[in-house]
Amino acid sequence: MTRVPQEPADETGRISELQEEVEQLKEAVASHAVVDQAIGMIVALGRVSPAQGWAVLKDVSQHTNIKLRHVADLILIWGRDGEMPPEIRAELEDALDRYGPTQIPGVPEEGP
Repeated sequence: MTRVPQEPADETGRISELQEEVEQLKEAVASHAVVDQAIGMIVALGRVSPAQGWAVLKDVSQHTNIKLRHVADLILIWGRDGEMPPEIRAELEDALDRYGPTQIPGVPEEGP
């Protein structure tokens, strides 16, 4: 009989694997919530669409070479404390300039 690779030899091993998987899923859910909250802040403060908010967050992460989850954390801290590292702030402003602001339908644009 051929065993499947990485199949635990006993139930204890299987339980351990499942516990590890549950912890990874919990972390993924928490990370997703942080990212969603940061996108919400970008949408509200930058007057961009949710899709543009996601793009802004990705751009900031890519241009600063900082993991997306960490950038999202920094944006949430900024929302609470008003503090943000200068390189993140500069890149966030640049990304918002690239993607927004969007105009609310039915609201006339401001003149010069």
